[in-house]
Amino acid sequence: MSGVWVFSNGVARLVSNPMAEPLDGSMEVTRSKRKVLVYTPTNEVITNYAALERKLLPLGWERYNEDSEVLQYHKTCSVHLISLPRDFSKFKSIHMFDIVVKNRNAFEVRDMYI
Repeated sequence: MSGVWVFSNGVARLVSNPMAEPLDGSMEVTRSKRKVLVYTPTNEVITNYAALERKLLPLGWERYNEDSEVLQYHKTCSVHLISLPRDFSKFKSIHMFDIVVKNRNAFEVRDMYI
């Protein structure tokens, strides 16, 4: 059993996901979280593909197969390939983690609370 104990009006209750429920007992959700890709050397959140490409090119990645419905990057010195949806609004955490695994020292995925 894990979570946070919340005391409100003399009553204690266990909240298993404190970020999903407000701690004051009200019914509205106070914050939500989403995953963001962060370029760790500058602590910059990647908000579009132009910014991502500016970070990938110096790391040895090249754009590959420009006519496709996906954006692809490859490294000539390896077999790695990064495939991304052409529309950035469809850029999901699975794509972020793929970038992180192939560039461990340059990127990380973080939770951003909004």
